[in-house]
Amino acid sequence: MPDLKWRKSSFSTDVHQNCVELAPTPDGIRIRESDEPETVVRTTSAALGALIRSVKAGRLDHTL
Repeated sequence: MPDLKWRKSSFSTDVHQNCVELAPTPDGIRIRESDEPETVVRTTSAALGALIRSVKAGRLDHTL
C-alpha cells in the first residue's frame, strides 16, 4: 500500500530512527516499525485504543 500517509509520534525525532508509524485506511489502521517498513500490521481503531489504554494503565507490565 504505497499511497498510505504514515505518521509517527511527535516524541520521535530524527535522532531516534526506530519509530512506530501509523497510517489510517478505510478498513482500519496500519502499523509498522520505521526500520522494517515492509512489515505492516493491520488493526482496528478499537483494538489499537484498547492496547494503548492497557499500556498506559500498566496492565501489560507483568507480561515481560
